[in-house]
Amino acid sequence: MRDFYSILGVKRDAGSDEIKAAWRTKAKSVHPDQNRDDPHAHNRFAEIGRAYEVLKDPAKRSRYDQQRMKVEALEREQTIMQQRQAAREAAEKAKQAKINAERVLEELARAEAEKAKADATQAAQAAKAKAAKEQAAEAKTKAQAESGEKDAAAETATAAGTDKTSTAGASAGPKSGPSATVGGTASGPEETASRIFGDSPEAAAAAESLRREQEAAELQEGIPLKPAASPLLAPIELFSSLVRRLRGAPPPLPEKAPDIFADAVVAIADLLEQKSVSITLNDGREVRVPLNGVTEGHVVRLKGQGLKFQGLLRGDVAVTIKVLRADRFAVDQFDIRTVLPITLENAVLGCETEVEGPDGTMVPVTVPAWSNSDQVIRIDDLGLPNAEGGRGALVVELRVMLWEKPDEKVTDLMRLMREGLYI
Repeated sequence: MRDFYSILGVKRDAGSDEIKAAWRTKAKSVHPDQNRDDPHAHNRFAEIGRAYEVLKDPAKRSRYDQQRMKVEALEREQTIMQQRQAAREAAEKAKQAKINAERVLEELARAEAEKAKADATQAAQAAKAKAAKEQAAEAKTKAQAESGEKDAAAETATAAGTDKTSTAGASAGPKSGPSATVGGTASGPEETASRIFGDSPEAAAAAESLRREQEAAELQEGIPLKPAASPLLAPIELFSSLVRRLRGAPPPLPEKAPDIFADAVVAIADLLEQKSVSITLNDGREVRVPLNGVTEGHVVRLKGQGLKFQGLLRGDVAVTIKVLRADRFAVDQFDIRTVLPITLENAVLGCETEVEGPDGTMVPVTVPAWSNSDQVIRIDDLGLPNAEGGRGALVVELRVMLWEKPDEKVTDLMRLMREGLYI
């Protein structure tokens, strides 16, 4: 059933004068003579006429309201029945889902119990195997200990007749130092690498690189990064370092010092020129912040310019970009927004005008006919440069402005459009 009140655009308690005025306005706007290019204009005009014929007569309007109330009551009843049916279906689905969930939970509990039982059996078997292995190892150790006692007795008898001069010669060996020997064998980086990996070029290169890194670490700021290892542990550390280098595994990096956070307040012109700006940190240092491809809210990270502590990597400086507010322009991501006031006749008829760009130059703008306030016109490649090498747009927002003084002709025209012609 068609809603005649909605067709005329009035409320259900509207008076006869209001209905008549609404009919005149609608009839003029959709008249076929005014909409020759619209094939449906005649149908809309006839529908508006039928609505007015019913609502202007009190008797016809009363019968229409009663009939519409019956239709709406029937629709409400049907809606209630549909809602009840949907509720029953939802309850049935929920019940079935609950049954399915309980069945799935039971299956999961059964599977967990079987898995726990299998894990317990496997753990018991592993314990038995471990006990048997320990017993075998203990028997083997005991046998080796008995054999060692016999060999030690034989060596003691042989060592009793050893020449004393050999002992004296052994005690006169070189003293321990940076390239001292351990157990009579050279323990420098090259010798240790040769004993472990053989005389290969890769081992020699790795040992030479390791030696240079150790010297550079000791000379850094005149303080060693870590205490020198004992002569007995030096070959082990060298072996671990060489294995990591030959396998391509990087050495563990030291921890990093905390970062410094700061703000940089810049102008739109700075972002357009992509030049760097200087800021002063809390510790009094002055740093330069590049503005390549950034906008409001972006964070520029200056690597290695933060806090500095012994034994830690130097931190960074994290600078948040904040754009100064301007009178004519505003930053929206990489777009620059501005407002262009236009008069009523230019909004209706359209015009060619100019708007000031962010760099001070005048930019031509074409205002289309029948433009509303808050309508925007985008002019590409006049915004802020982005990180991909492109640029945002200059977004021109239209604002329809009236004249400073009232105009009688415009006032009469607006009154005629609002109240309409009397037929």
